[in-house]
Amino acid sequence: MDANLCRQHVERLLSEEIGLMVKLQTLLDREFMFINSNDVESLEEAGEFRQACTGDLVRVEDERRSLCRMAGKGADLAGLDQLMKWCDPKGTLQSRWTDCAAHATRCRELNDRNGLVVSARLQQVSGMLNLITGRNNAPATYGPAKGAYGAAPATGRMFRSEA
Repeated sequence: MDANLCRQHVERLLSEEIGLMVKLQTLLDREFMFINSNDVESLEEAGEFRQACTGDLVRVEDERRSLCRMAGKGADLAGLDQLMKWCDPKGTLQSRWTDCAAHATRCRELNDRNGLVVSARLQQVSGMLNLITGRNNAPATYGPAKGAYGAAPATGRMFRSEA
């Protein structure tokens, strides 16, 4: 394998990955807006776009791993580091790799933020449903069977007070 061709291939993959991550950041921001506005239809459509973008990122990662294997390197980050040192000894791609990692971190943060909002909404809806249906989601405790878990029985006393 020619080191110069390998370097060009790695550079193309990094550029493509950065572009996809920028796109994913935009999609995650849009999802956040749709979550907050309760726009379920737009959220569903945005989820499909996010899934397609994620699929493209997986394809780029698979191509990078394949390139590492073709060069006789490991398909992990250590192998990629070895590959980049071999095909780019001057380290000209290192800044692109750092940029790529920063975009990946930002995508993770945005995805986590969206997940927290969705989780909080689900808990809120669950609480409202419990209130409406009269169900009590008491914490699980040991039940009458040895070692079995069961819902804690609802306890309470009725009393009447007269003045």
